[in-house]
Amino acid sequence: MLKRAISAVAIAAAVTIAAPAFAGETVDAIKQRGTIKCGVNVGLAGFSEANDQGQWAGVDVDVCRAVAAALLGDATKVEYTPLTAQQRFTSLQSGEIDILSRNTTWTLTRDTKLGLNFAGVNYYDGQGFLVPKALGVKSAKELSGATICVEPGTTTELNLADYFRANNMQFEPVVIENINEATSAFFEGRCDVYTTDASGLASIRQTKAPNPADYVILPEIISKEPLGPVVRHGDDQWLDIVKWSLIAMLEAEEKGVTSANVDKMKESKDPTIMRLLGTTPGMGEALGVDEEWAYRIVKQVGNYGESYERNLTARLGLERGLNALWTNGGLMYGFPIR
Repeated sequence: MLKRAISAVAIAAAVTIAAPAFAGETVDAIKQRGTIKCGVNVGLAGFSEANDQGQWAGVDVDVCRAVAAALLGDATKVEYTPLTAQQRFTSLQSGEIDILSRNTTWTLTRDTKLGLNFAGVNYYDGQGFLVPKALGVKSAKELSGATICVEPGTTTELNLADYFRANNMQFEPVVIENINEATSAFFEGRCDVYTTDASGLASIRQTKAPNPADYVILPEIISKEPLGPVVRHGDDQWLDIVKWSLIAMLEAEEKGVTSANVDKMKESKDPTIMRLLGTTPGMGEALGVDEEWAYRIVKQVGNYGESYERNLTARLGLERGLNALWTNGGLMYGFPIR
């Protein structure tokens, strides 16, 4: 009798594990609408910016494109909503957008009190300071008494206060909500310093400064800023699709699968590549999508390295650093697709 009971439990467990994912409310709405609503920055080169034709590009944009390729079969099926730092969480909570992919730091309170889920990290960053060379400052420890431009409703604003308090220094905040207005204020001399994530500083100096050579990023990095896509609590399938779309880009890079060779790679006998590209079925079923979900991501968007090279290295000259694969000394690590 005991053996029979154990066997029944084992069979029930196997059936539960093998059951396909059930469509959630967000996934149903997206399928019915035919597009994914993606919240992005109002304009941060390398992460999310629109060109003169209204076409969006950047590593954050590529996350949304990857999810659209996986779920809807077409990376172009995305509606972009530019959001300020203060608007972003309300827009996600209210259902105005399906996913927030806007250089947003993963913190405990955001992951809990705000009713949100972070689906991974697509850029490891840290906060720094941008100053005019003419200011003659070599270290953030020399900034006591400075006026500092900062966006409200950000970890940047909190880190700034913590750093100056910890170092017994004073500063005068110049709080401006819109990043374009804030950077204009800095370059017009209305504040001595601009602070945000170091990648953002590189982007702002390269694309918005009258003469980039006249400005310097100070050496101190004062925080940890793991940036990544965010969804609402309550729809596990949608969270899974977003999470594994990002992971698929990482796994593809690690396995050498690119947008250029992905068709040839379908002939690979590597078990990981076969599961990734759907020649060995099962992964798509587990997510509630078809088996070519990851193939389309790589074909239409590229792997993580391709996205980084296109948007951050070629555009801004940013090296991989912490965002290199773990096999190359970085922190990027694709979880097993199996």
